[in-house]
Amino acid sequence: MTRLRIVLPAALAATALAAAPAQASPKGWQTASDVGVYSLMAVSIGLPLVQGDNQGALQAAGSIGAATLVATGLKEAFPKTRPDGSDRKSFPSGHTSNAFAAAASLANRQGLAVGIPAFVVASFVGVARVEGKKHYWSDVAVGAGIGTAAGLLITRQRPAERQAALIPWGDAHGGGVTFAARF
Repeated sequence: MTRLRIVLPAALAATALAAAPAQASPKGWQTASDVGVYSLMAVSIGLPLVQGDNQGALQAAGSIGAATLVATGLKEAFPKTRPDGSDRKSFPSGHTSNAFAAAASLANRQGLAVGIPAFVVASFVGVARVEGKKHYWSDVAVGAGIGTAAGLLITRQRPAERQAALIPWGDAHGGGVTFAARF
């Protein structure tokens, strides 16, 4: 399982960077940001499930959901025209908030070996949203803050696995200590 925790972030970072557009067109950047954010969200929920950590998967989903709700609410409360003029939902960046919520969940639950590459991919998503002419830098910065806050506030650190335990016991006939070890 340790190997999966090391190889997966590297693969995720490589996938997002491979999706970076060869031609720097806004559409190519938009596609790259989609690949990055959806990959991060899938890993932040899927990795805990593969590890049998259902609580971690629920916390990651909750972090992403909370970031989505806050970003959507702010988009409605503060309409701002996108750089490409397509609509008035520029502020804040929903893609960036979701990417950072997923990255913060991974960092908090899995550790920095997974979290740092996840934050690199989340940062790439933010850059791609600006280069894709969907957001201004301020939109991306606020989205990153929303996502990071949601991920860190909702996701709890994974409890350390016990390798050995001494368990006292007693009943009407006596008492003792049981030693249990995990191999």
